[in-house]
Amino acid sequence: MTMKTQQLKDVARKLVADTKGLLAMDESLPTIGKRFEKAGIPDTEETRRSYRELILTTLGLGEPISGVILFDETIRQKTKTGTSFIEVINEAGIIPGIKVDKGTVDLAGFAGEKITEGLDGLTERLHEYSQMGSLFAKWRAVFNVGENIPSQGCIEANAFVLARYAALCQEAGLVPIVEPEVLLEGSHSLKRCAEVTEEVLHQVFRQLHLMRVIPEGMLLKPSMVLPGKDSPQQESDDKIAEATVNCLMHTVPAAIPGIVFLSGGQSPELASARLNRMNLRYRNTVPWALSFSYARAIHQPAMDIWKGKEENVSRAQKTLLHRALCNKSARSGEYKQSMEEMKQQA
Repeated sequence: MTMKTQQLKDVARKLVADTKGLLAMDESLPTIGKRFEKAGIPDTEETRRSYRELILTTLGLGEPISGVILFDETIRQKTKTGTSFIEVINEAGIIPGIKVDKGTVDLAGFAGEKITEGLDGLTERLHEYSQMGSLFAKWRAVFNVGENIPSQGCIEANAFVLARYAALCQEAGLVPIVEPEVLLEGSHSLKRCAEVTEEVLHQVFRQLHLMRVIPEGMLLKPSMVLPGKDSPQQESDDKIAEATVNCLMHTVPAAIPGIVFLSGGQSPELASARLNRMNLRYRNTVPWALSFSYARAIHQPAMDIWKGKEENVSRAQKTLLHRALCNKSARSGEYKQSMEEMKQQA
């Protein structure tokens, strides 16, 4: 076993160790701009820097969070006192990571479907991010569910790109987080989402195998199996947990160290409750850690409190830490709704 292979395995395991999870703060500039606009915050480089400093300087963040996923702008930024964000992350005992895809565009010839760009020049960018201190990376592909979609062509094209990205990451010594997201938008049923997710994951792992990606040195970041947000039949947390774990058992190799779910537009409370249900019922029987890699489900409540004002930083940080700790509890199957009520009373 090479030293590089051993390092990949070690970092992948550390990212899902000790009931911790990942904090995704890798929104693109258009995405964070929309979130700021909704919260009434001016979208400037300085407000973005201040918001990220608020997140990264939260005391105790290293207790529930093992790794953070940064954006290209973020990895180059510093605190107002001049300390690089990478240094702040390392001092908190957290592993730095980086989003490396360039976003989605329409897939030519496939109406309503997307492909993710960013393979061009990726080797050089991975080398630069590694030199800056990143130990892992992330790439997202998206799949709309609708009439006759996702198509086989869309699934296979995105699976191939995810596998190429993962292979390039491991070659550069970075752990790849592979994110195939089946989108929540639509009126599809839980059963239909399960069918689509299973087919997507089958193709992704087939391509990962063909590209010789080391399964022990990567993580999977899937969406939970959920009915579309406009579906007339919303399901219980128990049914969602069962459908999600069954789908993963049919598709994900046991050698993968961990599955870090995305929240995908679920409310912070539901994202915690559903992860909790999976761990409560299945954590002792599945071969991988069931963890989280949440963005809005951890830091949206903090943004809503902060509103770009210095006097709100402390309260926003307490809320952020509370949400992260709720998800740490969910990893042990120990999250309870009373935790939310206690926070509201505090």
